[in-house]
Amino acid sequence: MTTVDILYRYATPPTEAVTFALASAREVYGIRALQFDRAARTLRVEYDATRLNAAAVTRLMSQAGLEIEEELPLIPPQPAPEAVPAA
Repeated sequence: MTTVDILYRYATPPTEAVTFALASAREVYGIRALQFDRAARTLRVEYDATRLNAAAVTRLMSQAGLEIEEELPLIPPQPAPEAVPAA
């Protein structure tokens, strides 16, 4: 098993119906966990990459009714190092 996480930013908070549909998506073989951050409007999905790929996971979340705005990197971009003046 190879666990992979994917992070989505969603447009509008999920309704009760969407939340139940996402809970059902959790029952798909290969989906391991769903974790919401309501303040950041993100959903992190942990899945088994030997069973599913990112496109399939995205399709499952969309079919459940989640309005995905974008897929976010799991590691935020790091600021570029400042140039050191030559001595």
